[in-house]
Amino acid sequence: MPSALDAVRLDKWLWAARFFKTRSLAAEAIAGGKVHINNHRAKPGKEIKPGVSVSISHNGYKWEITVVGVTGQRCAAKDAVLLYEESPESHEKRQQQMLQQRENREFFNLDSDHKPNKKDRRLIHRFKQQDL
Repeated sequence: MPSALDAVRLDKWLWAARFFKTRSLAAEAIAGGKVHINNHRAKPGKEIKPGVSVSISHNGYKWEITVVGVTGQRCAAKDAVLLYEESPESHEKRQQQMLQQRENREFFNLDSDHKPNKKDRRLIHRFKQQDL
C-alpha cells in the first residue's frame, strides 16, 4: 500500500487542489462522469500519483491537467496551483470561454438596468398589439 505522499484518493486530491469546495462535491462530480483519469472514467476512491493526466469539467469549463504533486491536506490557493500543470491549449480555451461569457453578459445587460415600470409596460403592450 503506497504512503500518503506517493498516492492519494482522487476526490481528496481535487478538494486539496481547490477544484471543488468540498470532498462530497468532488465525489459527486467524479461519480457523474465529470472527471476522467487518462481518458477513462474514475471512481472517487481511485488513487492518483504524480504524472497522471486528469480531465475535469466543472461550471461549464474544462481543465486538462497533469498531476505534479499529491497531498491530502487542503492548502492555500497559491500552493494548490503547484500540485498540477495545465496544458496550454486548455488554458487558452478557458480564457476564450471566459471572455465570450463576459461579452455576452455585457451585451444582454445593456438595457436591463431596471424592471419595467407601469409606463414601460404600457408601451410594450402597445408595441406588441401593433405587430398583430
